[in-house]
Amino acid sequence: MRQDQFLDVASLADARTRWRAALDLTPRPAVEVPLGAALGRVLASDVRAPGDVPAFDRSNVDGFAVHASDTFGASEREPVALALVGAPIDAGDAPGGELARGEARVLATGGVVPRGADAVVMVEDTETREGTVSVRRPVAPGGRISQAGSDVARGEVVLRADTLLSARETGTLAACGFASVPCVRALRVAIVSTGNEIRAPGDTLTPGQVHDANATLLADTLREMGAEPTVLGIARDEEEALQAILAEARDYDVTLLSGGTSKGGGDLSYRVLATHAETVVHGVALKPGKPLCLSVWDGKPVVVLPGFPTSAIFTFHAVVAPVLRELMGRPARAAHTVDAVLPRHVTSVRGRHEFMLVNLIRGPAGWFAFPLGSGSGSVTTFARADGFFEIPADGEYVEEGETVCVTLLGRSVRPADLVIVGSHCPGVDRILAHLGSSTALGNRVRAKVLSTGSRGGVEAAAAGACDIAPIHLLEPESGIWNAPFAPQGARLLAGYTRRQGIAYRPEQADRFEQATTEAALLSALSDPSRRLANRNRSSGTFALLDRLPHDPPPPGWHGGYRSHTAVAAAIAQGRADYGVCIEHAATAAGLSWRPWRDEHLDFLVPADRWEAPAVMAFRAALDDPALAASLLAIGMAR
Repeated sequence: MRQDQFLDVASLADARTRWRAALDLTPRPAVEVPLGAALGRVLASDVRAPGDVPAFDRSNVDGFAVHASDTFGASEREPVALALVGAPIDAGDAPGGELARGEARVLATGGVVPRGADAVVMVEDTETREGTVSVRRPVAPGGRISQAGSDVARGEVVLRADTLLSARETGTLAACGFASVPCVRALRVAIVSTGNEIRAPGDTLTPGQVHDANATLLADTLREMGAEPTVLGIARDEEEALQAILAEARDYDVTLLSGGTSKGGGDLSYRVLATHAETVVHGVALKPGKPLCLSVWDGKPVVVLPGFPTSAIFTFHAVVAPVLRELMGRPARAAHTVDAVLPRHVTSVRGRHEFMLVNLIRGPAGWFAFPLGSGSGSVTTFARADGFFEIPADGEYVEEGETVCVTLLGRSVRPADLVIVGSHCPGVDRILAHLGSSTALGNRVRAKVLSTGSRGGVEAAAAGACDIAPIHLLEPESGIWNAPFAPQGARLLAGYTRRQGIAYRPEQADRFEQATTEAALLSALSDPSRRLANRNRSSGTFALLDRLPHDPPPPGWHGGYRSHTAVAAAIAQGRADYGVCIEHAATAAGLSWRPWRDEHLDFLVPADRWEAPAVMAFRAALDDPALAASLLAIGMAR
């Protein structure tokens, strides 16, 4: 299969400039929108008040309409007596008549102030008897009255063009009597997913197929922006299918395709699109997102986004979303940022502007930014991230301990009640589930869990970048688990024992029949025909395997799976032949498993977090016999 190269890769700045120059960025025309549907829309023109608000002089309190001058000199000791006249005026009544000097009339909050009156005395400052009211406190002219037009006068601009309508603005429009308002027409966006491997959510998958995440991800992102997306469906990698769906998309303001933009022989989207639209940029120096294709169709944006979800959403936000906001008359999105310390060294590819997703964790002196990687294929990484920082195209790395500026994916970061950084273990999931809703916090603990491996947990505990760090590290000389690795300022909370073993597919059982599990492992490690599913270097499992002879390293030694379940999945799918993991992960994947080593998984806790409410709840859960039974059910003994 022939693969072309990206011969003209544009910088991020150049791609934005060239594409914008080729587009018609005139905002969409105005349409009249019912007030009940105007929330989140943008006003297309100034809105002027059709009448005064309020439309009459209105009382702000329950009391009596009076001439202010009649109350001058009134006091508790020498009240002023006024004659009560007329019927009480309730809100909505037309009062009629005129109030003379020396008279007072009962007036409810919101009621029309009668002609002649210029103030209202609160009922608390009066006493009534036999047709008179005694006023014990004077009131100034205009006192406790909202005059007609004092809020908004007839013909006054209530809201100006380009205003984004929130509940505050729609309430104002309702008060002014508007039943509908002129708004910029919502942007109509066609969404097309492409690829023979793409299936709709809910469909049963066969090997090599994936569910279509991009259509939902893009459609809901567009709705949040105020656009009107339409998912046109999934197009196979066939020219006729793509031609047909592009013809359907032509009537929309914007067309977004995902997939088929790389240079592989099966990537047809950008080739077929070139017969309809002008390709302005194909290939941007981004990571993730290099294959981005920016085109123009009758002055309208047409984009082929990368097929991988993280690439698609990053390139959408970085390049496409600003143009769509302009077309909708919306203001540029304000970036919300925080400074955070990078706890580990990260590298980048020189020549490509890189977006690095991070989890933010509150430390003793500010935020820590734990990199989640920039891999374009992850479906869930974007959802788990708090934000991202950028590495410019001329950068190659960011040092451990450097401060980076993190752009938040939301408006703010809500710190988790409990931050767990370290070894992956299903037992931790059981503990968190066991915490339930009856905790020291009074509600369910909001936990954030980062699987960095045991050594990553030790580093996090030492830096105060977590509340709890699960670890399982053995000191060979003493045979002691975990305690020798506890950093200064951290306490060790006793956890539970679990058993590591060798996992393999049942049909390969004859290849793992040696007398002991360790002998089976040694045989496999020395056999170049068998591929290992190994853990990441910072994990305790890697440390256990690393003590066995493995020179030269067997195939798969540098694989770096981040969890026991990932090891088991690789073996079950035939991407590897064996690996070391816990029994629960192996049996869940339908694998055979032989026990090898019992190990202790304990928890490091920074000393200053020991009495934190969420940590105390975690400690209490560990002592609950019901949890012990739950852990035992998955092969872990408390």
